[in-house]
Amino acid sequence: MSRPQARAPLTRLQAYRAWLRREAGLDFADYAELWSWSTTDLAAFWDSIWAYFELESPTPHRQVLDGEMPEAVWFEGAQVNYALQVLRHAERADAAGQPAIVAENEDGAVQDLSWRELRRRTASLALELRAAGVGRGDRVAAYLPNIPDAAIGLLACASIGAIWTLCSPDMGTPAVLDRFRQVEPKALLAIDGVRYGGKGHDRSRTVEDIRRGLPSLAASFVLRSGWGARDVADAIDLGAAQSRDDPDVSDFEPEWLPFGHPLWILYSSGTTGLPKAIVHGHGGVILASCAGALHMDLGPSYSPDTLGERFHWYSATGWVMWNVQVGGLLTGTTICLFDGSPRGGLAQPDWGVLWAFAARRRITWFGAGAAFYVSCRKAGLELAGAGDLSAVRALGSTGSPLPAEVQAWGSDQFRGLGTPDIWWCNLSGGTDIAAAFLSGNRDLPATPGRIQCRHLGAAVQAWDEAGHPLTGAVGELVCTRPFPSMPLFLWGDADGARYRATYFETWPSVWRHGDWLTIQADGGCIISGRSDATINRHGLRMGTAEIYAAVEDLPDIVDSLVIDVGDGEGDSKLIMFVAPKAGRTLDDTLVQAIGGAIRDALSPRFVPDVVLAAPAIPRTLSGKKQELPIKRLFQGWPAAKVLDPNLMQHPEAIDWYVEAAVAWRRGGEISAPGSRPGRQVAGRRP
Repeated sequence: MSRPQARAPLTRLQAYRAWLRREAGLDFADYAELWSWSTTDLAAFWDSIWAYFELESPTPHRQVLDGEMPEAVWFEGAQVNYALQVLRHAERADAAGQPAIVAENEDGAVQDLSWRELRRRTASLALELRAAGVGRGDRVAAYLPNIPDAAIGLLACASIGAIWTLCSPDMGTPAVLDRFRQVEPKALLAIDGVRYGGKGHDRSRTVEDIRRGLPSLAASFVLRSGWGARDVADAIDLGAAQSRDDPDVSDFEPEWLPFGHPLWILYSSGTTGLPKAIVHGHGGVILASCAGALHMDLGPSYSPDTLGERFHWYSATGWVMWNVQVGGLLTGTTICLFDGSPRGGLAQPDWGVLWAFAARRRITWFGAGAAFYVSCRKAGLELAGAGDLSAVRALGSTGSPLPAEVQAWGSDQFRGLGTPDIWWCNLSGGTDIAAAFLSGNRDLPATPGRIQCRHLGAAVQAWDEAGHPLTGAVGELVCTRPFPSMPLFLWGDADGARYRATYFETWPSVWRHGDWLTIQADGGCIISGRSDATINRHGLRMGTAEIYAAVEDLPDIVDSLVIDVGDGEGDSKLIMFVAPKAGRTLDDTLVQAIGGAIRDALSPRFVPDVVLAAPAIPRTLSGKKQELPIKRLFQGWPAAKVLDPNLMQHPEAIDWYVEAAVAWRRGGEISAPGSRPGRQVAGRRP
């Protein structure tokens, strides 16, 4: 098995610290000192990121930061453009023979783009959008999978100052319209079909339904996939719109835009009403992405490494990690896109599909949601059968806490492949900031089950209910100082009331993120789940992630979900839903094993009152367990307000959960799936 040439002697963070010593006379004894400086002298830190990454503006900024949250203004007077920052790498990367995008679908079809081709296709589409009447501030909606055309669409919109917004084709029409209608797009980029799980899926009718539901549209561009059942009438061919190669394309340059000009609109989960339309700006995203590259130890594909960087993060386009992956282009990194199911054909699941992709394309940085790694371990996957993974040097995880035993499994797998020092870069941040608050640091010790550090420039603390910082104890994750990629605003929130209520209602001028966080004395961090879905048993709080880690380590449990709901008598009950492995039923032996695992790993207080075999564990399309929606269902909320089948991995399970919630509210007991009156309930007490 061939090994790539050894990497450059310095990590990206080490190189940045050396630059600070040389250019600014700043020397820090360790990362803790560096982080402290970065969060107390925000102006100096973010100005150093601007200088270190050689960001450019035709006009100087008057000051780095003016004001505090939520009215903070960054780099007033500067002009930037996301697309300009990406395409500035084209000449050097092409000279080094490194591609901009490496892409495959689940059938193995390859679509690789050079940086020159990325520039040409971006310019071509930008000019076609302009010809269709799209200009600065107009919204462009996209209904596209994880293919190069989606990245090109983002860059083309950014080039002309249009605002990009994207939904994945695995979302249903109502969910897409709930999002796009809010922002009244002027143009639509869509695909007429997709292939997923070994099957082709027609989306031409869906595209027509979306167009009919968006009266603001002036133009539609449709990509022909080969899976569409019919042509979408009066639509411009999206492939042809990227095919121009004329003097206007050659002369095209992205526009300089104010630092805070809107770049894209992302959406919250929408579990309590219409999803929030979250607007981020060009400059803030560029800055946060550059700082994030230091933490992820990512750099240009034309770096001294023989292979160059090849960055992959498996994601659907409806998840913020798609934006993070495309953001690799900002620092000149080759990004590697995979379009399709991570487990191949659904009839015969194969969790080695993505690993084989990584082996074929010599990926150096492999990222996925925590649920993916959990599934690989549960399936007994042996990475030795995936091919030559010797180029992989880093593994990334986010979306939910990564159990310590799963990280240990991955490390053992790579140790067996001859990579004893594989590095895990676990992240936590999210859609709200399109970046990370907690991240990795290759220079720090890595402990399974923990995130290595707080992100540079992110003044993150864990607070108790009185607003006091905690060390070594669970508290609310807050950010006490501005971070540049915090939202500019929420679309349609003219007076900012919804924005303030979402993030600043608990503590004015302090960002409350909604996660439970423990910061250890050495700076390591543990996320214990969402703070609004936390289990509180008679004063002892526990994040759900720790409960799942105990239960899902049992070989007979594939997945689980736990909620803490009132029993109508002034107390609460813990209800645990489990998905046993195929062929295993929930019997007294398994129930007792579940209780024993929680008792031994955590505390008897967190042993559930009821354990129930569910048809499936509800997760979002990005893999997050839907704890809060299920809890609200059991509290009496209407199903239509808390569960959107278009945004779920297992929408067929909704009816079962609705029936279970009704039964609980009526008498506190839950019937088994498909049970008849009088049949013994499946809910069991450990």
